[in-house]
Parts: sequence; C-alpha cells; structure tokens
Amino acid sequence: MTKSADGPVRAQVGVHEAKTRLSELLRAVDAGQEVEILRSGVPVARLVPVRDGGERVFGVDEGRFVLPADFDAPLPDRVLDDFAS
Repeated sequence: MTKSADGPVRAQVGVHEAKTRLSELLRAVDAGQEVEILRSGVPVARLVPVRDGGERVFGVDEGRFVLPADFDAPLPDRVLDDFAS
C-alpha cells in the first residue's frame, strides 16, 4: 500500500491479482480504501468507493443560463467556413 499525493492509502495490485482477489478488494474499497490496478506496472484503473451525491433538488440552477433570443440564427460565414475545411 502507498500513500497517494491526493490523500488516502492506496493498494496497488496487478490485473491478475485483482481478478483473483476481487471480493477482498471490494471489501477494502467498501471500507474507504482505494485500489489501483496496474498492467505491467502502469496504473490502468482505480477502484474507489461510490460517494453519495446527496439529494438532487429540481430547479436549483434556475436562472444560471438564459437562452439567447437568436440561438437558432444562421451561423456567420467565417464560422461555417471552418466546418468546410
């Protein structure tokens, strides 16, 4: 196990070991630990606990974006030319 730059203690295991110890690794993740899966010594995946984002509130972003009145106006020729290239 190693301490990562961004915080928690992290276990590092190879792909084969991850396949054979998946249930054990998931228990460690469930306990809050992160597990990096390495292929040929290079990290390719990370198992992390699912974080509950809390209750979503409808309309919380109301008014943050206003659709411009000309949103469907034709694009200027200079912009259209970029698509033709």
